[in-house]
Amino acid sequence: RDKWSKKMDFLLSVVGFAVDLGNVWRFPYICYQNGGGAFLIPYTLMAVFGGVPLFYMELALGQFHRTGAIPIWKRICPIFKGIGFAICIIGLYVSFYYNTIIAWALYYFYSSLSGTLPWASCDNPWNTPNCTNYFGKNNVTWTNFSRSPAEEFYTRKVLEIQKSGGLYDVGGIRWQLLLCLFLIFTIVYFSLWKGVKTSGKVVWVTATLPYIVLL
Repeated sequence: RDKWSKKMDFLLSVVGFAVDLGNVWRFPYICYQNGGGAFLIPYTLMAVFGGVPLFYMELALGQFHRTGAIPIWKRICPIFKGIGFAICIIGLYVSFYYNTIIAWALYYFYSSLSGTLPWASCDNPWNTPNCTNYFGKNNVTWTNFSRSPAEEFYTRKVLEIQKSGGLYDVGGIRWQLLLCLFLIFTIVYFSLWKGVKTSGKVVWVTATLPYIVLL
């Protein structure tokens, strides 16, 4: 197997694996929904006594045997090989999940290059009469049916939910999002196509960027 060119490449790859998009995007929301500061108490306990020991065990086993998720559990106990397959399947699901969110972010980045932000007003073709613009206004009447321009841009322009009748009729393919998703998967591929030789360099950006964003 290929070896890491530098110890820092390995350390940053581990940090990037532990601190991902969920810590930046989802954790603040989950913390707010479950009591704010009080949520940090059980979270810290589970992290210290559950999360970190299991993470370190997986890391130590992988480094000692220098094998992947499937062979390592087969060596420990052949009947545990299914755990390795489950880890790979979960990793596949997570890659679809996070890459789709990153594709949305890429679409937002492209949309923000316009002179006027499309989610800053209700004067767009996709807006409805329920759209209520509160930018630069002091007195705004907000009802249970009111929707912000940002919400309607996301649901009606980005996702086009209004063209879907439900799970049985999800609507057509948004070629703009499909193109963004293709670009994201292409970037991921070229980040991994030579193993640790390329991923060791990419993590210098991907592992440090969440901390920069949080700061």
